[in-house]
Amino acid sequence: MRITEGQLIIRDERFCIIAGRFNETIVDRLVQGAVDTLKRHGADESAIHLVRVPGCYELPLAAQRAAKTRQYDGIVALGAVIRGATPHFDYVCSECASGLSRVSLEFELPIGFGVLTCDSIDQAIERSGTKAGNKGADAALATIEMVSLLRQLES
Repeated sequence: MRITEGQLIIRDERFCIIAGRFNETIVDRLVQGAVDTLKRHGADESAIHLVRVPGCYELPLAAQRAAKTRQYDGIVALGAVIRGATPHFDYVCSECASGLSRVSLEFELPIGFGVLTCDSIDQAIERSGTKAGNKGADAALATIEMVSLLRQLES
């Protein structure tokens, strides 16, 4: 049986991190986790481009534009949506997730989903570098692995 798996080693790949500014304190911690992970796995700082957008709803459009340039081997999408008293949370989360998925499939480009969708600020804090790890780092790892996997599947 032949098994193909992605590796967590970056050689000459380029990455774009797209991060929402809304809930910036949380998102900045996700960005730090993603950048640290990319560098620890071999990315040169010059191979990482950080793009800031207003919030999570804007992530898919920025990802689409970045993908269209064909400059990046992978994208890491980061943001934080915290549930409030209205259904706004549901619309933003749904459109963000489906939009990023469409861009990934359309351009055959790995997009790591590091968008927190939390019920409380405490949950967001836990997922941005404390008890529950750093979901920005996790999204970067998934992106690295998928870039490697897709390269292997092409050959």
